[in-house]
Amino acid sequence: MKKMLLGILAFFLAAYVIVCVGIYFYQEKIIFYPEKLPENYTFKFEGDFEEITIKTQDNKHLNSVLFKAQNPKGVIFYLHGNGGSINGWGEVAQLYRSMNYDTFMLDYRGYGKSEDKINSKDQLFSDVESAYKELLKKYPENKIIILGYSVGTGLAAKLASMHNARLLILQAPYYSIEDEMSQKFSFLPKFLLKYNFETGEYLKNVESPVVIFHGDKDEVINYKASLKLKDNFKKDDSLIILKNQSHNGITDNLDYQNRMKLILDSDKK
Repeated sequence: MKKMLLGILAFFLAAYVIVCVGIYFYQEKIIFYPEKLPENYTFKFEGDFEEITIKTQDNKHLNSVLFKAQNPKGVIFYLHGNGGSINGWGEVAQLYRSMNYDTFMLDYRGYGKSEDKINSKDQLFSDVESAYKELLKKYPENKIIILGYSVGTGLAAKLASMHNARLLILQAPYYSIEDEMSQKFSFLPKFLLKYNFETGEYLKNVESPVVIFHGDKDEVINYKASLKLKDNFKKDDSLIILKNQSHNGITDNLDYQNRMKLILDSDKK
């Protein structure tokens, strides 16, 4: 009987180790869901837009699109979520264009027409930094708003902690990826996580005003994560809870649109 119990224990231990190893080495496939597009793919967006190639520190080429308003007050650097590509995410630019803002959107490595693939947190940070520097060639920093959605919120917060943009806006953010992991996969050891974007820590070093939007019906990232982020707020920061809003579709929420119009109209800098 004892030998059988030891055998069962050994089986489950081995299975657990195999699961852990698989999660560590296939983490990118678990977190990121890119839509890959042919290099010669032609975007069919409404209005005026321009494709811009971003050269990374290791000489890879990333695709980005600048959606142009007629008389822009500034630009919104939109860091999208973990699925799709600019081809789908580009729709959101119409809202900001209607508010007289250009929208700059980057496809991460392996997304859309961008080269290579994601293989580390530092690589992602470096790529986003390269894109921001390209944006600084076209706009003064006090005209740049950094906006991150979902996975993109950690990247946006990190970028804002390193610069002095006009504003940082986060849609459906997490406190940290490790925090999300603890809630959903508490049986897994934390050292497996290669992509622990620590939004809460980054906000401590953000000098720009911060505005967070989160739906109270978010089924992916509970809005309590934003309540936790609020503990790191400065006097000019704010949290806006969107009633009956799920994780997807925040840009289409009328309350969000009205609040964003007020926020962007008040941008006098």
